[in-house]
Amino acid sequence: MGKFSFPQQTAFYKGKVRDVYTIGNGLLVMIASDRISAFDVILPRAIPYKGQVLNQIAARMLEATADICPNWLLAVPAPNVAIGKKCIPFTLEMVVRGHLVGHAWRTYSSGQRILCGVPLPEGLKENDPFPTPIITPATKAEQGHDEDISKTEIIAKGLATEEEWNTLASYTLQLFERGKVIAAKQGLILADTKYEFGKIGDTIYLMDEIHTPDSSRYFYADGFEERQQKGERQKQLSKEFVREWLIANNFMGKEGQTVPDMSDEWVQTISNRYIELFEKVTGEKFKPEMLSEEETYNRVVKGLEELNM
Repeated sequence: MGKFSFPQQTAFYKGKVRDVYTIGNGLLVMIASDRISAFDVILPRAIPYKGQVLNQIAARMLEATADICPNWLLAVPAPNVAIGKKCIPFTLEMVVRGHLVGHAWRTYSSGQRILCGVPLPEGLKENDPFPTPIITPATKAEQGHDEDISKTEIIAKGLATEEEWNTLASYTLQLFERGKVIAAKQGLILADTKYEFGKIGDTIYLMDEIHTPDSSRYFYADGFEERQQKGERQKQLSKEFVREWLIANNFMGKEGQTVPDMSDEWVQTISNRYIELFEKVTGEKFKPEMLSEEETYNRVVKGLEELNM
């Protein structure tokens, strides 16, 4: 999808997987593309319907958590487009973990027992639940990899005041609890996720997508305990399967490594998996909609006109 030029547009930013248009001083149009990234690298081929899947899951989850904290979303004029309030972002990702998995497990298995200033209990196995969820923030890097940071460092560096941190942490834990309840209704366990926040004036808003397979890791609840007891791998709903394919083809985003070719069949497989993710996470049948650029443009313009009325 090409770059648009919307009425009253004042800025444009192309992210790894999203195109973000600033309208006037107060609105953002966020287009979730079908680009896919892993290891901070955009892969060479787009995945049909991926943008629609992520945008529509995020819209449902933002609506389902709007009573916990204010969020940025105002309208969803097209399947892969969201319009919302422009916030001044905190340069932080509020990562919250209910289970010892991914980066937390890699840290733990290396022998470390402190992650982002948070002590980790002894005697845990991979994928075990923590006694209570932990917050392990990361800095949002403009380029390269995000880095772990502690609450103390965040306040010392002025990335958030202590009062702001307390609000961010409270919202994060409440959102995660709600996410777990929503997941449980679908036979899933929300193992970990991340939230991003920003401010308008003194008010903190939840921004970006939430509880999507790109920002979260889900386990299947059925058979979870049995698999843990036997030391078997857990069944996951996330884009981990794409990372695993890349690792199997000797790519982890390191210098000198080449992204492997993606066959038509593999691209279709990834698309099918994303559609499966949508249906499992939401409990709804996916209705694919592939709009032309002209139709997408017209819907966004109409959505902006309705918001400015």
